[in-house]
Amino acid sequence: MFEVNVEAGFSSGHYLRNYKGKCENPHGHNYKVNVTLAGAELDAAGMLLDFKLLKQVLRPVIERIDHQMLNDLEPFTVLNPSAENLAKYFYDQTNEQLAGMTQGRVRVKDCTIWETDTTTATYYE
Repeated sequence: MFEVNVEAGFSSGHYLRNYKGKCENPHGHNYKVNVTLAGAELDAAGMLLDFKLLKQVLRPVIERIDHQMLNDLEPFTVLNPSAENLAKYFYDQTNEQLAGMTQGRVRVKDCTIWETDTTTATYYE
């Protein structure tokens, strides 16, 4: 099995519903996301996926939420925009694009969101 990963950053605001404490109020984070891909077969160039392509896959996902209030965007109008739910959001969005791009040869292994320098949440299946 082969793995590659890429990190990117974005800034967004949010607040947590059904939460008692400071985070129930609107506030922001400078997030970092790390997406790890996995697959058993390399392409003709000997790569799982060109890093440039992986960055292109992440770009529209990040652009949609960068400098936005997450609570105002689907699916976070209903789903709480916690770090855990953001990790799953990136996992799902990236996996959906990769499935078509690689005909299932490459999949997302996991996705980690840094909400701060010392706190992370990871989603995988």
